[in-house]
Amino acid sequence: MKVTDIDHGEWTERRFEPDDPPAGNGKGDSRAEAEIKVECKTVVDAWPMLGAAAYYGLAGKVVNTILPHTEADPAAMLLQYLVSFGNVVGRQPYCIADGAEHYPVLYLLLAGPTATGRKGTSAQRVRPIFDIAAPDWVSNNIASGLSTGEGILHAIRDPVYGTDKKTGAQIILDAGVIDKRILFDEREFSAVLDRMQRPGNSVETIIREAWDCPRLQRTTTKTSPTRATNPHVSIVAHITIEEIRKKLNQTSMANGFANRFLYACARRSKVLPFGGTVSKDDMDLLGHATLEAITATHAIALVTMTAAAADLWARVYGKLTAELPELIGGIISRGNAQTLRLALLYALLDRRSEIDRVHLEAALAVWDYSEASARFIFGDSTGDPVADTILRMLRGAGAAGASRTAIINHLGRNTSIDRIDIALGLLLAAGKVRREMRAPLSGLGRPAEMWFATT
Repeated sequence: MKVTDIDHGEWTERRFEPDDPPAGNGKGDSRAEAEIKVECKTVVDAWPMLGAAAYYGLAGKVVNTILPHTEADPAAMLLQYLVSFGNVVGRQPYCIADGAEHYPVLYLLLAGPTATGRKGTSAQRVRPIFDIAAPDWVSNNIASGLSTGEGILHAIRDPVYGTDKKTGAQIILDAGVIDKRILFDEREFSAVLDRMQRPGNSVETIIREAWDCPRLQRTTTKTSPTRATNPHVSIVAHITIEEIRKKLNQTSMANGFANRFLYACARRSKVLPFGGTVSKDDMDLLGHATLEAITATHAIALVTMTAAAADLWARVYGKLTAELPELIGGIISRGNAQTLRLALLYALLDRRSEIDRVHLEAALAVWDYSEASARFIFGDSTGDPVADTILRMLRGAGAAGASRTAIINHLGRNTSIDRIDIALGLLLAAGKVRREMRAPLSGLGRPAEMWFATT
């Protein structure tokens, strides 16, 4: 068996090829030939790949038209388009799962290299379509600055009424915002995660609740009690893989914040030294097709499933709702709801009031990619940044292990002994490390405490 590694820069492709051609009957149905074919398939690294089914319909046409002319990641472009379309559509079409209403609202977290991930490029390539299809939305409904929960609600606040002290008549103190659609385009999500750690900051709570599309969302602060009726909030956020591993803490993974996001690993699709330009005619076609789909949704309210889609849903539902171990379960535990919202979007792009099997298949392909991205990003993360740093160090040390003093030095002596004890205890309880006490070589002094990674 010949093994060849091909270096593609950010990833390595490993190919397995037989030394001699297989014997068979020429029809491809012999056992020996089948076994050779399995061995000969191309195996790549763990970087997630979006399945072909996801490129269905208008969303797929958008990506396939633009992709030859851009370095942007195709999966990132597709998801940018779906999130944007869902926000433009607004809060009228919906579907129901287990009594809960689901609207075309998605949160997307693009994770990749800072310079070469082309995360921002994916938005820049998709946005011109909406300049044609929904120019007012582009001008008025895209924002940034997820700094506080109050700030989020202020952007979609209800009118505030009061009483005129002289006449006793009711007057408008604040006209509020009529259009409750808003897409937060957050290019520095790392800073948002930092703000979430500040005492009293409600941004995490508001983001979590807004995904549920409540009929009424409000803050409880006495100084600024803000209300927003029927909020329609979408998010596209950018971050590096290293930053999200460090800053998305155990609480956010466990309390339902993390699992409201779709995760997408994004990297440059190709090298185009001189860029590329999509023809005006092609962009006009995509823009007008998107406008037609948006217009069709005005006549759609409750979206149901066809019999074929319902049959497939019944077969995949158990997998989508299965309990998963460790913290990765807290990150991808909304697979059923996320898939349903994705299928709703594919149906709406087809101008349909029913989710058909092909829409659900496309949604499942996106969800599989999001799940694979989450697993690639977090792996077997504990959710504790100190514990994860120690574990990476010990895995790098291999069989030699590391002493407690070496661990303290590795952390830069900026982490308290108590905090290190908690982290080591967490790793011990999870079975990821083991500890040995070694007697000093001279026989004098205290035993050395040595730590080793077990996985």
